[in-house]
Amino acid sequence: MNTKKTITIFTGNYAPEDTAIGLYTSQFATFLSNKGYDVSVITGFPYYPKWKIAETYKDKNTYFTEIIDGITVFRYKQFVPKKVTFLGRIKLMLSLTWGSFQNTKKIKETDLVICLVPLTLSILPAYILAKKKNAKLWIHVQDFEFDLAFQSGLLNTNFFGNLIKMMVLNFETFLFNKATIISSISYNMMEKAIGKTKFKSIFYFPNWVSVNNINPTIAKQHNYINPDKFTLLYSGNVGEKQDWLFFENFCKEINADNDLEIVIVGDGAYMQKLKTKLAAFSFIKFYEPVPYNELNNLLCSANVHFLFQKTDVQDTVMPSKILGMMASGKPSIITGNKDSEVAKIFKENNLSGFFSENNTKQVVDYLLEIKKEKNIASQVGEKAKHFVLDNFSENTILENFEAKVNSIIEKK
Repeated sequence: MNTKKTITIFTGNYAPEDTAIGLYTSQFATFLSNKGYDVSVITGFPYYPKWKIAETYKDKNTYFTEIIDGITVFRYKQFVPKKVTFLGRIKLMLSLTWGSFQNTKKIKETDLVICLVPLTLSILPAYILAKKKNAKLWIHVQDFEFDLAFQSGLLNTNFFGNLIKMMVLNFETFLFNKATIISSISYNMMEKAIGKTKFKSIFYFPNWVSVNNINPTIAKQHNYINPDKFTLLYSGNVGEKQDWLFFENFCKEINADNDLEIVIVGDGAYMQKLKTKLAAFSFIKFYEPVPYNELNNLLCSANVHFLFQKTDVQDTVMPSKILGMMASGKPSIITGNKDSEVAKIFKENNLSGFFSENNTKQVVDYLLEIKKEKNIASQVGEKAKHFVLDNFSENTILENFEAKVNSIIEKK
């Protein structure tokens, strides 16, 4: 009989994926394992952000089990669309949900089931496993994927479109209400979850940053960044969520003098289209994503970070990439909706560099100011770094999380 408390995690992304949800899920799973819990993971094959099965996994069997950092990982080789479309995402979701159902048969016992959203449909096998093993069900919301789909205008606003939307959202509520506890990564999303469910309170479990992983005092110059140039850096997924039209207009406004360079490091569904659109700008360089152990050197080598988000979409999260940008001690230039979580955080804490007016000249003027005034740039960067380490420290957040996990398991 296993005397350890057992935890099963359902997630669409896991190590060796080392960005976004895959990174955070792997880190908290390892943290729990190191705390003495017996942790298993039910997931798919690594595919993100390239949207294709990783080369090292292509020849593996459809159902594949491996051990990563002492954690048993049960994988299913899910469908991954060649072109990222709404239908392709649905097929991936259904495929991975089916594989997760099959992999639940390999779980002998569990005290707690943690299900990551997105993938919303994976709540079904997670709930069935929890019910079967008399375990608690914890749903952790990183993003409301159905809301994102509807915001993107994927359904017509006619009678049938509205009917489908209502049915989908009612089904989402039905699934969420099966949980013992729900957590989310931002206050806006916690409020949204309360509005969607029977729950009166949602546990705050934000993403985090580690001073051991993003720390300018131990960083070395990264070879993607030319030390003789003043460099603006974007590192992360290149997708439709970012405002690349604004970025294109921003590039047209810049006086591309000899000492300025823009570096884009990443991959994603929009990358090829972006390269084509920006081919005329010789001061923009594109590079493949770096492994996580190089991220500190990359982030700390740039002069300024940028993240241009669409101002007509109210993002309910503090994007995780912003935490790393701020922890690097360098200024960040961010655009987005004036009512977004990021806007509130920047305003309430008197941080510089957030813009909601969709005004390229305003953003370019700010860039030129911090390019010229190195003291101002240093002060802005240091203030952001201290804020993020005070409020999003890995140790504090994960210790609080583990305490809550323990209390949920122990609760009869």
